[in-house]
Amino acid sequence: MSKFFCDTNCELWYTRFDDFDAQCIKMPYTVNGEEKFYDLGRETDNRKFFDAMRAGASVKTQALNENDYLEYFEPVLAAGEDILYVHFSSAMSGTFQSMEKAMDTLKEKYPERKITVVDTKNISMGAGMTVYYAAKMHESGASDEEVVQFVEKFREKVRVYFTVDDLVYLKRGGRLSAFKAMMGTILKLKPIISTSEEGKLVNILNAKGRKKALHTLVDYLESDRVDLNYPISIMNADTDEDTAVIVEMIKEKYPNAEIWEQLVGPVVGCHCGPDTIGMIFVAKED
Repeated sequence: MSKFFCDTNCELWYTRFDDFDAQCIKMPYTVNGEEKFYDLGRETDNRKFFDAMRAGASVKTQALNENDYLEYFEPVLAAGEDILYVHFSSAMSGTFQSMEKAMDTLKEKYPERKITVVDTKNISMGAGMTVYYAAKMHESGASDEEVVQFVEKFREKVRVYFTVDDLVYLKRGGRLSAFKAMMGTILKLKPIISTSEEGKLVNILNAKGRKKALHTLVDYLESDRVDLNYPISIMNADTDEDTAVIVEMIKEKYPNAEIWEQLVGPVVGCHCGPDTIGMIFVAKED
């Protein structure tokens, strides 16, 4: 028997996470030097966080250390349970080096126990959508190997597209050069960002203006052949008006679609900034 783990970089809202017998690893961030840990929106005021960013607060993310992972995992192994961890993209963070060290230590200490990890190769609800359905499988009695096989296939169908409002946050995070950020601002370009097969963020298009960017996001539902057997998730960094616009556009095209609306959390928000908006959905198989 295994305990299901995910992390808060999957951004699955706590009310949905609570449907499962699972544990969630809280990822750290700082606001003006004060360390905090995201809790899937349980007590964190995400809107307050973005207000602080707009007011010029210094925000940043950091990796967990080896001991942090030991504190999460060892009690489970000591209690005689195995571990199944479905995590956000390992290509986006150095935290997994600490995780691997912790797991090596635990495997040596608890050789009779099994630790299984599988990468969603995504972040935010791109990871959260995969976590949600993997956790449902686990709850229904699927083996760890079956869940891993599901994740490795399902992650290929998950689509993530988002656009930021201010390029300065991508520049600060090292994901955009200062020159490109300056030219993008002058030309009023809004990058459309997605995730690659390797689990990295990639700029796939530059839309001319915010309105065009929002329409472009919705257009991907058709071009990527959205599978309406799964929800469409709209993630927003405190931008309600644009969220309402996108939801209305989706409903016009797909009146029977299930739509999840949700706020971006602080860890992801540190890198994308206020007024970011994104759409996550599952595409039909080729």
